[in-house]
Amino acid sequence: MGLVILDRDGVINEDSDAFIKSPEEWRPIPGSLEAIARLHQAGYRVVVATNQSGLARGLFDLATLHRIHARMVRSVQAHGGHLEAIFFCPHGPDDDCACRKPRPGLLLEAARRLDRSLAGVPMVGDSLRDLQAARAAGARPVLVRSGKGERTLEAGDLGPEPPPVHADLAAFVDHLLQAGRP
Repeated sequence: MGLVILDRDGVINEDSDAFIKSPEEWRPIPGSLEAIARLHQAGYRVVVATNQSGLARGLFDLATLHRIHARMVRSVQAHGGHLEAIFFCPHGPDDDCACRKPRPGLLLEAARRLDRSLAGVPMVGDSLRDLQAARAAGARPVLVRSGKGERTLEAGDLGPEPPPVHADLAAFVDHLLQAGRP
């Protein structure tokens, strides 16, 4: 069974520089919920790995984050999909934790809990931090243009081996399922 790791904001749902602070602010990117459903129906396990520094910044509390994630899970399920797990970093950028991307802690925790290697596992993100975390964890970085993806591309310096780039999560899933490999 294959595994795909997804960033949340900018990959699954619309991103906001002001943060997603409530379930009402969480809005899926068109096609993302269907894409997750197609992965699930094709036998892939799908997990989310997301920095949520809004917790450390006091913009929302843990109960609110759980309600946001519950809305995301229900929305995915309503489209026939399933999220195996959601891993999040609650720390701020200056907290020097091991779990905040670009560090690999969230991804390594996913590997540990799922009892599998991340070698070759796609980690789909929209920022340089996502790509760096994927590389550091031994996963395969994939960039989408949605969310902050265009800005990430324009900034350049995507690393020694630039990742594959797709318009959005739906386009990545199209490619992955056509290629027939994780």
